[in-house]
Amino acid sequence: MESNQIKLPAHVMVYRQLRDMILCGELAPGQAVTIQGLVNTLGAGMTPVREAIRRLTSEGALEFQGNRRVCVPELTTAQLDEIAYARLAIEPKLAFWAAEKVTPEDIHALSTIDQALNASIDRGDIRGYLYQNHRFHTHLYSLSDAKIMIGLANTLWLRAAPSLRVVCGRFGTANLPDMHAIALQHLRDGDVEAVAEDMRQDIRQGIEQIRETMIS
Repeated sequence: MESNQIKLPAHVMVYRQLRDMILCGELAPGQAVTIQGLVNTLGAGMTPVREAIRRLTSEGALEFQGNRRVCVPELTTAQLDEIAYARLAIEPKLAFWAAEKVTPEDIHALSTIDQALNASIDRGDIRGYLYQNHRFHTHLYSLSDAKIMIGLANTLWLRAAPSLRVVCGRFGTANLPDMHAIALQHLRDGDVEAVAEDMRQDIRQGIEQIRETMIS
């Protein structure tokens, strides 16, 4: 049986692979890697890897270090303040708009993602937690159909996610903030204001844990 799926260009596939490595903390802040090392890790050609790096550099998720090396930039406290301000302005609004449009099928999909997230927490699976946490937020926000603001939110996640991996490494996954179950109940209740506030609190808690690792 033939697949109807469209094969993505190599540079798009490599971009997504490298982006997921950043989102899941597989590249730690300040950790330099060679372009050739990424070619080997991703099993891709030099040209699509360079294009993926160029794109992620333009998004602020990577920076060049010379000698054909790149790294995930380390956040300063001032940059964290900027990210916090922007995320708290954008993401609760996306959640509000998503809650206005959500269907029972959407809620079921989000609940399934949250169950996978909780299973990752129970296993102490940091990568799984980060992946499912990002997946929950992006799936929820996608329901808003606000493409410009979703793009901004995605860029902000790329800047913050590696530092959240540091939080997980220090504190584990058992005590990580999880407002998702509360948000799911508010989605079922149709309380759009509460859903927005749930996401606001979720973001705030994550940002404060990152801040704690930066000053401790």
